[in-house]
Amino acid sequence: MNKITQLFNIKYPIIQGGMIWNSGYKLAAAVSNAGGLGLIGAGSMYPEVLREHIQKCKKATDKPFGVNIPMLYPNIEEILNIVVDEEVKIVFTSAGNPKTWTSFLKSKGITVVHVVSSSIFALKAQEAGVDAIVAEGFEAGGHNGRDETTTLTLIPMVKEKIQIPVIAAGGIATGRGMLAVMILGADGVQIGSRFAASTESSSHLNFKQKIVGVKEGDTQLTLKELAPVRLIKNKFYEDIQELYKKCPSKEDLVELLGRARAKKGMFEGDLEEGELEIGQIAGLIHEILPAEKIIHEIIADFKAAYQEKSKFEF
Repeated sequence: MNKITQLFNIKYPIIQGGMIWNSGYKLAAAVSNAGGLGLIGAGSMYPEVLREHIQKCKKATDKPFGVNIPMLYPNIEEILNIVVDEEVKIVFTSAGNPKTWTSFLKSKGITVVHVVSSSIFALKAQEAGVDAIVAEGFEAGGHNGRDETTTLTLIPMVKEKIQIPVIAAGGIATGRGMLAVMILGADGVQIGSRFAASTESSSHLNFKQKIVGVKEGDTQLTLKELAPVRLIKNKFYEDIQELYKKCPSKEDLVELLGRARAKKGMFEGDLEEGELEIGQIAGLIHEILPAEKIIHEIIADFKAAYQEKSKFEF
């Protein structure tokens, strides 16, 4: 039995990333109904909006689903209380110290997974008592690790250090990518960008169409002084690069970023002034599809690649 399918009681070891402005209840429910684990992305939701999405997700699926919570969230205590009140059984945490809330969540019978970008943080998460970790390489979209460690190198290094299950993330959108990281030691995968370009994603159609047009080299990790983020190169990105030529202070960067840039880009569809977060693997995403079809394609591709293993014999 696969450790991840056992841990979450799901059919396939595929977790949908809890992406801000993309991961509403419709996407989470669709992924869970198709045999994966859907996640509601709390990072872009006010507390009561999150409660509404959890309640709607319960009605839309009888399968397991979870909530992704960035721990730097200003209303973190209120968010966690809502998750407990609504009897959510799975929580993925990110962007913070897992020791802060893991024991609280575990005491409520919740399965806890923490997202890390290095083996050092993976060890800290294991020590904090999480049930599994997501090891995310810097190919991933959105906020990212500062070390620029790729998934190819991160997974075996994390696997060497920890005993709990490892979920690979960053640069995975196909069954072949899934097989590759599992051969490297991952027990399952978390996929973001491919599901951002799904029918059920809550992001704007403009953003989804932009994703399928992305080519190799069209994204870049930037704003490391604030929080490293991988963006599609657009006018806002170019404005950042122009500002860098003037040796800006951290305050200058904060002023340019302003507020609600991610909402403007991904949710409202402003492709010029908005922050468009997506992973490098977007260069392999060529059409917007229903989540169920995405999962079926990934599994079919995984099985086909696995059947070709004889080509490795020499």
